[in-house]
Amino acid sequence: MPETVIVTLYGSFAKTYKGHGTDLAIVSGILDFDTADERIPNVMNIAQEMGVRISFVQSDENAEHPNTARLVLRDKQGALEVVGISIGGGSVEIREVNQPDPKLSGSKPAMLILHEDKHGAVADVTSLLAERRINIGYMEVSRWGKGQSAIMAIEVDDSVDDELIRHMYGLPHIKEVWQVNRYQHKITEEAKACSAL
Repeated sequence: MPETVIVTLYGSFAKTYKGHGTDLAIVSGILDFDTADERIPNVMNIAQEMGVRISFVQSDENAEHPNTARLVLRDKQGALEVVGISIGGGSVEIREVNQPDPKLSGSKPAMLILHEDKHGAVADVTSLLAERRINIGYMEVSRWGKGQSAIMAIEVDDSVDDELIRHMYGLPHIKEVWQVNRYQHKITEEAKACSAL
C-alpha cells in the first residue's frame, strides 16, 4: 500500500473530478476496491484511516487526452508513476508507467508486472525468462498486503519482445505487464507537493 499519492488531473478531469466522482474512483482503485464496493462513498476517510495520504492537483497544462490523470505513488521502497486516461464507460487505459527508482540502472530493459500475491506467480515469470535465456540483472517484489496485489520490478540483460509479453499475460495470476520508461527527475508540481507532505 502506498504511503503518499499525488494525483494530477488534466483537461476536463481537472474541472469536473469532484462533481463526477473521479476522485472517489481513483482512490477506490488505489485501495483495490471492487467497482460495486459499498464503501466507495467513504473511501477518502478509509484511506486516511489506513495511513495513505492522497493529494489532488489540478493542472492547467495541455494533455494529449482531455481525461488524463497522473498518479505518483510513494512508499519507503521508492516511487511509481502511472499515467492513465478515461476512455468512457468506466474503463481506463494505462498510457505510461515510470519507476524513478535508482536501484534500476536505466541502461537495461525493464518491466513492471502487476500480479496477485499468490504462490508461484514470481516463479512462473522467472521460469519463463529462464526458458527464453533472458538473464535478470535486478528484481524487486513488493505487495500491498498478504493475498492482495503485488508488483515485480525486473531489469533484464536482453530486450523483451511483444511475444514474451503476451506469454506473460497467459501466466496464472498476472494482471498487467508494462515496459518501464526511465526519466530524469525534474522539479514539478508533483514533486513540490510531495516534499510538502
